[in-house]
Amino acid sequence: MSDARFPDTWAPYMTWAKHAPKAQLDLTGSNLLPCTLDELPGARDALELYGRNDDGWPPLLEAIAHRFGVSRACVATAPGASGANFLALAALVRPGDTVLVEWPGYDPHTGAARLLGADVRTFQRDWKEGFRVRVERLKEALTPGTRAIVLTNLHNPSGVYTDADALEAVGELAREVEARVVVDEVYLDALPERVDRTPAALRDEVFVSTNSLTKSYGLAGLRVGWILAAPAVAERARRVRDVVDAVGAVPAEALGALAFHHLDALLERARRIVEAGQALVRAFVEARPELEWVPPAGGAVAFPRVKGVEDTEAFCAFARERFDVGVTPGRLFGAPRHIRIAVAGRRDVLEEGLEALGRALEAWTGGGS
Repeated sequence: MSDARFPDTWAPYMTWAKHAPKAQLDLTGSNLLPCTLDELPGARDALELYGRNDDGWPPLLEAIAHRFGVSRACVATAPGASGANFLALAALVRPGDTVLVEWPGYDPHTGAARLLGADVRTFQRDWKEGFRVRVERLKEALTPGTRAIVLTNLHNPSGVYTDADALEAVGELAREVEARVVVDEVYLDALPERVDRTPAALRDEVFVSTNSLTKSYGLAGLRVGWILAAPAVAERARRVRDVVDAVGAVPAEALGALAFHHLDALLERARRIVEAGQALVRAFVEARPELEWVPPAGGAVAFPRVKGVEDTEAFCAFARERFDVGVTPGRLFGAPRHIRIAVAGRRDVLEEGLEALGRALEAWTGGGS
């Protein structure tokens, strides 16, 4: 996907997110409401500035391995989930290899694969099918040269959950061509406990899981991410990092190690925020005659479709300029009839933003454009 305003970008959504004009009531993001230092007990005492951090801060590696019941050989640290996705793909593909990426989707995945010289193909997660992963669509796109299949769980942007059976079917396809499946799980952990949140990499070595302390823990500023994978893949990811940023930032990874000792409390906080935000958005969407959607399983975003609108970009500009509310045009994710709404930030901003968005929809459909 390209964007005429940002012709040199590898990831138009990410560039747009950084540079597009912002509204006072900004619902364009996707992060969880940030934690403060006071919400992370012992943070000031745990802070370190220096130390050997050759292949990841040892206490952080140990904490990740312990949390997921794997050996340290299966863990690679990364600069956030985006960094983890890049390191994972760089460990798996070489120029000319094929990478299959879900679409609609999160375009830094396609951008990273293209930057690495891969032949990027997409498989559809269709609105009419509830954005589910359909194996037959993967089969249509699969080639003997496929080395990686990339998907998100929860799906970004729709928030749809992919269960173990669907993941297993994708894994079987990957084995046929000796590929790996990279599963970006950055929104997964904050789902309710009754949902199976097992990282894909713990199910089978065909999977590579990426994650971070961002979307489900409220610690986006740390930029602490990780990869769970078979030892050989994790080792290749560590060697890729040698030429990307060499080592992680010691202060960030020291605080990340501390955060792992408080993950359950952080998850409880996240679930309260996400569930309250999703409830507000659900009531809003289901009361608006202009909107329809596939209800998300959870996560920090929602992705309704605006009825009768082929491309919401003009509406998003109208809502920002006339009503000072910001939502993200769906075209940036490959679904131009949709808008993406942040649900896990400040509650007052969400409440006021939804009210303003409702007025914008009324004005737009009533000829106010």
